[in-house]
Amino acid sequence: MNPLRMLPVSSALLALLLPGLAVAQSFDPKNIWVNPGFYSAHFDSGKGLENVNPGLGFEYPLSDTYRITAGTFHNSDRRQSKYVGLYVLPFEFYGVKFGAVVGGFDGYPNYRNGNWFPAIIPTAAIEGKNWGLNIAYVPTIKNRLYGALTFQVKYRFGNHE
Repeated sequence: MNPLRMLPVSSALLALLLPGLAVAQSFDPKNIWVNPGFYSAHFDSGKGLENVNPGLGFEYPLSDTYRITAGTFHNSDRRQSKYVGLYVLPFEFYGVKFGAVVGGFDGYPNYRNGNWFPAIIPTAAIEGKNWGLNIAYVPTIKNRLYGALTFQVKYRFGNHE
C-alpha cells in the first residue's frame, strides 16, 4: 500500500480523533472492550456473501460519548479488512447509546480496489458491566459494498461494579 494514498484518510481520522482525545480520561486497560469480529445480516442474501466475519477488534472509551476503535476481520467478500475509527454516541434512550462510527476501512475489492476509504456508519451500543453489543447499519453502495445490519459482541475483562 502506498503510504501517500493513506495520508488524506489518516489526516481526516486524526482530525476526528482530536476532540475525543481532548476529553480522554487517564488510560485504564480494564476499560478496553475486545470483540471477535462481526456477524452481518446482509440485505441481499442471494449474493453468496459471508455473514460470519471473524476477527479481532478493540474499543476504548475516551468519555461517555467518544470511543476509539481499531481491528481486523474477514469481510463479506472473503477478504481481510482493517479498520480504525471513532465512535460518537451522543444520544441515549433506555440505556442504548446512539450515534455513528466515523472511520476508515480497507479490504473490499470492489471499493477503491481494496484500498482505504472513509465511512460514517450509524450505530447503537448496548453495554453492561462486562458484556456489550454494537449494532450498525452498513448502507448498500451499488456495485461496491453490500449493505447489512452488523452485530458485534464485545467483552471487557476488568472488574466493573
